[in-house]
Amino acid sequence: NVSSVDASDDLADDHLSSFDHFAVPEKTATGHPEDDCPPLKLGSPSPWAAFDAWGSDRMHSDPSPDDLALLSEEVLNIPVAMPTAASTKGRVNGDTSEVAKVLDAYERVLKSRSSMQFGYPYNLRYNHEELNRFMRFSINNLGDPYVHSNYGVHSREFERAVVDFFADLWKIRKPDYWGYVTTCGTEGNLHGMLLARETLPDGVLYTSRETHYSIFKAAGYYKMEAESINTQPSGEIDYEHLTARLQANKDRPAIINVNIGTTVKGAVDNLDRVLRILSSLGIPRERFYIHCDGALFALMMPFVQYAPEVSFQKPIDSIAVSGHKMLGCPMPCGVVVTRKEHVDKVEQHIDYLNSVDTTIMGYSLKCKGVQGIKEDVEHCIETARYLRAKLQDQGLSARLNDLSCTVVMERPVCDSFIKRWQLACEDDIAHVVVMPNVTMDKVDLFVKEYLEVVGSRGRIQESSDISPLAQLRSHNW
Repeated sequence: NVSSVDASDDLADDHLSSFDHFAVPEKTATGHPEDDCPPLKLGSPSPWAAFDAWGSDRMHSDPSPDDLALLSEEVLNIPVAMPTAASTKGRVNGDTSEVAKVLDAYERVLKSRSSMQFGYPYNLRYNHEELNRFMRFSINNLGDPYVHSNYGVHSREFERAVVDFFADLWKIRKPDYWGYVTTCGTEGNLHGMLLARETLPDGVLYTSRETHYSIFKAAGYYKMEAESINTQPSGEIDYEHLTARLQANKDRPAIINVNIGTTVKGAVDNLDRVLRILSSLGIPRERFYIHCDGALFALMMPFVQYAPEVSFQKPIDSIAVSGHKMLGCPMPCGVVVTRKEHVDKVEQHIDYLNSVDTTIMGYSLKCKGVQGIKEDVEHCIETARYLRAKLQDQGLSARLNDLSCTVVMERPVCDSFIKRWQLACEDDIAHVVVMPNVTMDKVDLFVKEYLEVVGSRGRIQESSDISPLAQLRSHNW
């Protein structure tokens, strides 16, 4: 058994010796492997890597020009008019052998790009081949997962099991909760904000300016008055500014979005501190609604030792989490859980559509189990600390928030490097989101190529005194 990762900022150096290291060939001046190199095994699989459908630990060679040509707009164009011999030249329409070539090329391109994906929070280590047989059916969870439907081709049993798992994880008992499997984390946020508006129609929404765009989108959709709250350099909400704005609008109910991991910096707002602010201002329970956007970290924090608890044992109202991020799924999905009393107020206005992603999440949770998720979380946090240490040892600016697996760094000055590793960038910073498929040897290769970029192109300069990079380097982080 691997012990829980402490939420402190120390790097577990003694853990590094447990990883086998594999030789990496010399790279070209651009830092790219030669196209004719065979796929290389980079890093040993973690002992809990039960899901690895296509070799996510391997570094696959860059897409070939021939494969990219087969995915060009001209080849993939689907004409509306009846084709002629001349118009179909070079196209795949009606020719199954040509279609097969295109699909094979597409698979190779996806393998290559997936093996180099560092900037976005998707767990690529999974294998759902056992579920392929269900792709033949038009599975659709029409309506409320807890209400019978005349449409019999559904996966409601799995959907309810998934919701029950997260309700148990976040410590709320039957029959006090309601939830469903969403098509993505954004839908979970939209649903949480809808319930908040229906519960407190004249409430003001407060959320930090580093909140995911879906919360601001919800405010626009539902015509909610919203206030953007300042953030600290780390990305965590500015509690003094939040207090001032709540005080200024004390005559109106408060709807607060608490970020359990911001998009760019992985910052976690302190739920307990937000609750203390509400208490200090004398705002009663029936006058506030708290939604927790936990797209990535709401599934991680219960498995991090000494992390603050985010659960329904505290006066919160809804939590949204993504299923394709920490858990891993080939299509976007998620879960939203809320107090049933809120749904009872608006249930006649809502319709729900879900399908095969419900079955996949149920399968993944059943196979991994709590221990498997816990070990994935530990791997992510330890590897993120390893990456931060590697960058800092080379004199590069890099930070890692407590409870986070998102390493924020200065933006490389080479667009081809950014595209190769698919880094997410904001102005003069970039970030790597360490997921279970990111091994320490992949990190070593990433840092090696990053240093080659620094040697040939130099380092980025702060775009202003208050730029994201200036905040990254601030002692106030």
